Amino acid sequence: MMKDLVKAIRTQLGCNQEQLAMQLGVSPITVNRWENGKAKPTLMAQNKLYETCLESGVDLADYIVNSCTLEEDLILYHASRKGITGHIQPISRSKCDFGRGFYMGTDPIQPLTLVCNEDKPKFYQVKMNLDGLKVLNVEVGLDWAMLIAYFRGYMEGEEATPIYEKYAHLADDYDVIIGHIADDRMYQVLTDFFERRITDAALIASLSALELGRQYVAVTQKACDQIRILDEIELSRLELLALKDRSEVRRKEGISLAERCVIKHRRDGRYFDEILKGVEA
Repeated sequence: MMKDLVKAIRTQLGCNQEQLAMQLGVSPITVNRWENGKAKPTLMAQNKLYETCLESGVDLADYIVNSCTLEEDLILYHASRKGITGHIQPISRSKCDFGRGFYMGTDPIQPLTLVCNEDKPKFYQVKMNLDGLKVLNVEVGLDWAMLIAYFRGYMEGEEATPIYEKYAHLADDYDVIIGHIADDRMYQVLTDFFERRITDAALIASLSALELGRQYVAVTQKACDQIRILDEIELSRLELLALKDRSEVRRKEGISLAERCVIKHRRDGRYFDEILKGVEA
């Protein structure tokens, strides 16, 4: 909540309400009202708070992620550009990692950074009951990469080949697919693999090194009906500014780490077109 965020910022800055008010150009009463939840900072005040944090080296992103994390079994996280209305449904765009579904992550940072450039996104803490559901668990490896290749449309033109048929039907009849997230840190590496610039060995090494969280994708309505929303959180401008910074840092770190993995494994494994043709490693 904003009142907790303001208090956390002031605590990390090591100042009292009067001192923070002076830095922001507002009255101490205004800061007091923010921290008591009786008022919220204006967009201008939130921008000023963010600038103050940057100047003082206060890392808001860690606080935001920690405050959004729940220590319970199978708590998952979802972010929406406009918010969830009505029943949860498997209606994401079709060319996502594992096709059309309702996507949830095990780590809040991924969905938080996914929507940080939106105007008024919402973040959700959800709980999923897997009882009675058929679950496909996709581990780090070639199946993970090729399943994404199929759902993202990179295997178009290979219809009727054995490898196309394998991945076109690998997830048939499952209610939930669980696999590692191909987030913004993996986007370029995956593209390089699909466009024949790096091998599967380099791709998988990059994925393993990045230690990405896992995503649970409810691909049937039956699975969606077993998801319960615990909390809906509207993200403030102050939080979005901090998350944008964190997203950019994560992207750069991911690219750097992936580049080292690609160099190390550039002579190992097979290229995407070789895999499609069934060429042995």
